[in-house]
Order: sequence, then C-alpha cells, then structure tokens
Amino acid sequence: MLCADLVRVCWKDQHGKHHRASALLEDIASSGVCLQTETPVPVGAQVHWRSAKHEFKGQVRYCEYREIGYFVGVELDADSRWSRKTFQPQHLLDVKRLAPRKPRVTSGRDPQSWVS
Repeated sequence: MLCADLVRVCWKDQHGKHHRASALLEDIASSGVCLQTETPVPVGAQVHWRSAKHEFKGQVRYCEYREIGYFVGVELDADSRWSRKTFQPQHLLDVKRLAPRKPRVTSGRDPQSWVS
C-alpha cells in the first residue's frame, strides 16, 4: 500500500547511542515499511515508532539515498505486523485498485462483440 504519514522513528547505533528522526511513511505492508528520512539509518539497526494504537518494531534491511532523502526499508518484527486495524496512515492508497481489470467473458462470447 502506498501511503503518506509522518512518524517519529528511534534507533540505537552500533555504539549504543540513541537517535531520533522524523520520517515520512512511504509505503506499508503487513511485514514491512519504507520510510523516507533526512538522515541515514544503519542497516541492521533495530528501529521503533508508535501510533495511537500500536508500537512498530523492526530491523533496517536497506538504506539508500535517492535525490530527496534516505529511503529506509524496515522488516517488521513478527509481533509488530501491520494491519488496517493496528494503524491507519493519514493517506493510504491500495495500488491494486488502480490496476485495469480484465473484461469478463461470458458464454464464450468475444468481448469485441460487446461494442455496439
């Protein structure tokens, strides 16, 4: 799901120092998210953030700089999976709903014959 919402993400670096950053939630799935930040987050770092109903925790799998910031992929922990019940981002778009649908063919009729 594509989405947009601001979250405050926290993590520790390899020296145990705590870090916090604002992040834009770019996309979300049950097992992971993509965050856009202004600062890099180390691959392998454990990150967490809270919504009103749920705390999300996971491990950074990638962090890449792309023109406008760092894109951080987070694999969510098993006990921290996302669903619409746990968190509803401010803006949420299901890209499956945008995909063109195949015309339904009934009784073996050619779809071209439907056009009058």
